[in-house]
Amino acid sequence: MLYIRPIRSDDLDALLHMAQTAGAGFTSLPPVREFLAKKIELSERSFAAHVTEPGHQRYLFVLEDPARGVVGGCCAVEAACGLDEPFYNYHVGLTVHASRELGVYNRTPTLYLSNDYTGASVLCSLYLRPDFRSGGNGHLLSKSRFLFIAAHRARFADKLIAEMRGVSDEHGRSPFWEGLGRHFFTIDYDRAEHVVGMGNKAFIAELMPAHPIYTVLLPPEARAVMGKVHPQTAPALRLLEQEGFRYQNYIDIFDGGPTVEAPTAEVRSIKRSRVLETRIGKAGGGAPHLVANERLGDFRCVLAELVPDPATAALSEEAAAALGVKPGDPVRVVDL
Repeated sequence: MLYIRPIRSDDLDALLHMAQTAGAGFTSLPPVREFLAKKIELSERSFAAHVTEPGHQRYLFVLEDPARGVVGGCCAVEAACGLDEPFYNYHVGLTVHASRELGVYNRTPTLYLSNDYTGASVLCSLYLRPDFRSGGNGHLLSKSRFLFIAAHRARFADKLIAEMRGVSDEHGRSPFWEGLGRHFFTIDYDRAEHVVGMGNKAFIAELMPAHPIYTVLLPPEARAVMGKVHPQTAPALRLLEQEGFRYQNYIDIFDGGPTVEAPTAEVRSIKRSRVLETRIGKAGGGAPHLVANERLGDFRCVLAELVPDPATAALSEEAAAALGVKPGDPVRVVDL
């Protein structure tokens, strides 16, 4: 049975392989071995730390198939963004130009460089290997984070956001970047994304225009992809929309992809999750549920069929073993 668990140092090779194959747009995990090793170290420190409010912690998880000893995906949650350096987005606002004398009234979308999401918790680093993209693994990987957040609420902010990968072609070319960013950075899109992924964000403020940008001045190809996601990211966006995340007119400054947000307490899987008592029962015959233990460094989450019960969760022996729980232990469950 596949399960979600915190990443370990011996997962470095698997994480590097996923970063190398994910392609352009997977900016939070650049394919640099030393950098990824530091990300794993930060995650291990975050799980081990005593935390009373969200700070510089970053929790990185992997999807493992223990039968084969293979890691098939990863995902992460950053506890609070923008605490050390600015966290940038474009806010898509509106500027009105009107003249009674000329009978002109024009509403023009305008891009404003923004730090409005400072302090929010960020869902990030979601990647599922192609050979694992079946059997509900996408739901397990993406939504397991919500059960972890629900169990350790004080570690996360009151708002959750996710930056979705924007549109680019098979060669990694971004129409939004070509229409806007290239004029100020004069470097390729993948190079800019790599620099940002490595944590060097200060140059954004130094090179981006401080004044609002009128979108009518952008090429039609750039305007057409504002707030749109890459086709491979569309399933991940649908999962978040099912959880109550909504686009509120903030886009990525490089590829124009949308940022979606939700109040943490109102996320469906957080709000509807219940803590039940474990019992060992007959497997199958129920509806699919996410089931997680209530631990921190030894967190586990699986996808299992459960028959509705107000007080107990009847887990198969395999599911209980994957979660590391025994009869009477608490588990957090939510239906899909």
